[in-house]
Amino acid sequence: MTNDRETILIKRYASRRLYNTKTSDYITLDEVATYIREGKNVQIIDRKTGEDLTRQYLLQIITDYESKGENILPINVLMDIVRSYSDQAQSYIPDFLSQSFDMIKQQQEEVLKAFQQNIPGAASPLPTPLDGLEEWQKLQTNFFNQMMAGWSQNQEQEETQEADNEPQPKATKASKTKTKKDQAKDDEL
Repeated sequence: MTNDRETILIKRYASRRLYNTKTSDYITLDEVATYIREGKNVQIIDRKTGEDLTRQYLLQIITDYESKGENILPINVLMDIVRSYSDQAQSYIPDFLSQSFDMIKQQQEEVLKAFQQNIPGAASPLPTPLDGLEEWQKLQTNFFNQMMAGWSQNQEQEETQEADNEPQPKATKASKTKTKKDQAKDDEL
């Protein structure tokens, strides 16, 4: 657990009920998982003995997720973890896992930061899933229009260069009309 956040102290009573000392009410294991997903730290202790039970409950939360089909731990990794309890890897596995997760979190933060800097208003916290959707669609439309404008300018330049290099047939009234229609279609596109 990182120490840069406030830790919520939860006491487990003899009845196995969990008591949140911050809010002064009983909570469920799902609520503990919600706190953790929200970025809060928790510490679960036995009320009577003071024994730290945090690891036991965190493992229970992971087991519950894995048993519900929300698998993020591949079988081979789970087997390797079990094997590490019986060999010399036990001494360095915790540090390795901790550093690996720290690196993943750091990379996610860097990607999100870069994304926010390059696309104004992107990935900002949204009160509801649909807030900001129109702004995002406008950004996408503007980007598409700019891309297409650049493409059509390049296309026109290429056509102009090709036209300059080819001999021009004598224009008739019908061909001028067709050209204007084609130009209208190109402009519309």
